[in-house]
Amino acid sequence: MKFTLESSTAVTIRSVSDQEIRIGDQSWTQTIALTNDGILDGWIHRPIEALVENDLALLLETGPELIVLGTGNKYILPPRDLVFALARRGVGLEVMDTPAAARTFNVLIAESRRVAAVLYL
Repeated sequence: MKFTLESSTAVTIRSVSDQEIRIGDQSWTQTIALTNDGILDGWIHRPIEALVENDLALLLETGPELIVLGTGNKYILPPRDLVFALARRGVGLEVMDTPAAARTFNVLIAESRRVAAVLYL
């Protein structure tokens, strides 16, 4: 897995539907991860309920203050161990449906915040 670095304009989420996430001029039809600086290439799709800290290692290397987790069309709680592991690192985790997560991500990058997102369809 690696990041495909783009300009901050390119990582602006333009739209979210049940079938795709549109970022810049690209459409994504699977779970993706992104930061202010790029889109994660090759994100391994793991059920939200099974996420562990190591799954977010590449995102954590970018030094986010907050990770926004979009859980698709319905709210799904991540494991408590993951929430606590991120808190020990000083990284917040906000969980919401994917359309709300996309809007939140856009607002936070517009505010020049260090943020990462994982968006499930």
